[in-house]
Amino acid sequence: MKAGLALVLMLVVLSGCHKKHARGVPPPPPAPGGFIPYPGYTETGVASWYGHPYHGRPAADGEIYDMEKLVAAHRTMPFNTWVRVENLSNGKSVEVRIIDRGPFIDGRIIDLSHAAAKAIDMAISGTATVRVVVIRAPEGVAAALFAVQVGAFRERTNAEKTRAEMAARFGLAQVMERPENPGVWRVMVGSETTMEGANALLSRISQETETKAFVVRLN
Repeated sequence: MKAGLALVLMLVVLSGCHKKHARGVPPPPPAPGGFIPYPGYTETGVASWYGHPYHGRPAADGEIYDMEKLVAAHRTMPFNTWVRVENLSNGKSVEVRIIDRGPFIDGRIIDLSHAAAKAIDMAISGTATVRVVVIRAPEGVAAALFAVQVGAFRERTNAEKTRAEMAARFGLAQVMERPENPGVWRVMVGSETTMEGANALLSRISQETETKAFVVRLN
């Protein structure tokens, strides 16, 4: 009787182990630079949209930003990544191509064009909680470089002061002016080749300072 019960228990355990290991398929290996923009990769958070004065200016990838095209800005996804953005309050979705960097406001994950915002009924509200899903990743992505943005300044002298302070504490730091937003000087700390390294630096900066910082892809 005891031997039969032990055999039954062993079969149940083995069956459970088999199901655990057979469930699902592991995701593809990381893309160059440690970021994983594979189809199905998902983020959830707050979206915003941007128009003037950026309309007609070069985006971060070099093309001219047209706010009536279905494009968007993301801090770390490679340029030419296609994503589906779903407004979780109404179920409406739109597909956009990543051409720019941003949003540079803490707590937001994607900046949509005006056309994309209208498509999911968030042009009037300005923001919405969304689900972002990668539907097509670009091929031949160059090795990535990531940095931690610790501030943005209208006065370059203030940016240079912050840069010097950050460089003394965390190593490499630089001041950058993006073509899509001239006159704003951003202080970037570090030059990491993986998201893991960039997030580790972000964690250190956040713990040691009161700066609201976030990771940004430099290319």
